[in-house]
Amino acid sequence: MRGWAEAISATRPRVVAALAARLRDLDLAEDAFADATASALTAWPLQAPRDPAAWLWRAALRRAIDAKRRAVTRARYVPDGPAPDATPEEVLMAAGEPIPDERLRLIFICCHPAIAPDARVALTLKVVCGLSTERLARAFLVAEPAMLQRITRAKRKIRDAGVPFEVPGREAWPERLEAVLATLEIAYAQAYEDAALAGDAAGFAAEVMRLSGILAELAPEEPEVLGLAALVRFAEARRPARLDDTGAMTPPDQQDTALWRADMIEAGANLLDRAAELRRTGPRQIMAAIHALHLSRSEDRPTPWGDIAALYEVLAQLRPNVVTAVNRAVALGEAFGADAGLEALAQAEAPEDWLPYQAARAGLCAKAGRTAEAARALKAALALGPAPAERLFLQRRLAALAG
Repeated sequence: MRGWAEAISATRPRVVAALAARLRDLDLAEDAFADATASALTAWPLQAPRDPAAWLWRAALRRAIDAKRRAVTRARYVPDGPAPDATPEEVLMAAGEPIPDERLRLIFICCHPAIAPDARVALTLKVVCGLSTERLARAFLVAEPAMLQRITRAKRKIRDAGVPFEVPGREAWPERLEAVLATLEIAYAQAYEDAALAGDAAGFAAEVMRLSGILAELAPEEPEVLGLAALVRFAEARRPARLDDTGAMTPPDQQDTALWRADMIEAGANLLDRAAELRRTGPRQIMAAIHALHLSRSEDRPTPWGDIAALYEVLAQLRPNVVTAVNRAVALGEAFGADAGLEALAQAEAPEDWLPYQAARAGLCAKAGRTAEAARALKAALALGPAPAERLFLQRRLAALAG
C-alpha cells in the first residue's frame, strides 16, 4: 500500500494541474482527484495500472463529470440518485486524451494579479504542487488556520472574479512573474531541505529544475529567471554528495567534491553569466552566487566564508526576512567567529519552533564552546521533525557533544 501511496503522491501535481485546466474549477479538480485516489488504493493492489497518472486522470475526470451532473440535479430540486455511469463517449474521450502537462500554465493562472500577493504563492503551491496546508504554514512561518484561510480566499477570488484558465499574453507576464518565481523557489526549497529525498516533496527537485529551464528559454531577458535556474542547478550539482555512507546529511563544506556534477555546475555558471550581462541584480542571482561560492571548493580551495558573508549582507538588503537573517548569521560565524554569528542570530527574530534556527544556534553555540546550549538547541531541532538524513546528522552532532 505504501508503494501505491507514493505513486499517487508523485502523479498528483501533474494530474490535478491538468484537471484544473480542463475543468476550470480548482476545488472540483482537487475533490475529483481525492475520489480517484480512494478508488485507486482499492483497485491497484488487485490489478496494477500500466500508467498510474493516466488511470488517475481518467478516474478523476469521470468523477468530476458525475459531480457536475449531481450539482445540476440538486439545482433542479430533484432527489439525488445513484451516480450515473460515464457515457461511452466520455469514457472514450478520457481514455484517448493524453495527460497534458499543465503545471507551468496553472502556475501563471494561480498567480493572477486579482489575487492578494501573499496568497498567490500559497495557492499555487497547494493546488499545483500538492503541498499540505500544514507544510505551507511551516514554509511561510504562519499558523495553519491562517494559511487555510489565505488559500480559501484565493480560490474564492478566482471563482468570483472569473479569472480565465489560460496562459496570459506576454504583456501580462511582468505582473505575475515574481509570484511564479517565488512558487518555484519555495517548492524547490521543500525538496532541498530533505537531502535524502525521502519525503513527499522529493519530486519537486527535478520538476523545478525542468520548469525553471523552460522559463529560462521563454524569458531569457529576465535575469531573475536565469538566476533561479542557475541556483537550482548549482544546488542539484551537490546532490550526489549530500549523504554519507550511513545516510546522514553532509554539509556543503564537508562534501566529497569529486561527487559533484560538473555538467550541472557548468550549466548553472552559464545561466548566471547571462543574468549578470543584463545588469539587473536580484535576490535569486545573489543566492545563486552564494551557491557558486560553495562550489568553488571543487577547485581545491577552502570555502570562502568571507565572500559568502558579504553576499548575505547584500541579500539582507534585497530580501530582509528571517531566512536570510539566519543564513547570514551562520556565514558570519564561519567567517568572523562564533560570537559574531550568535550576535547576528540574536537579531534575526526567528521563531523558536523553526528547525533551521535551532540547527544554526546549535552549530554556533558548539563553535563558541557553549556545549550545554548547543545540546539544548539540537534536542529542540530534533523535536521539530527533521527529515531522515537531517535527523541522523543532528543526532550525530548531539552524540559528539555528549562524548
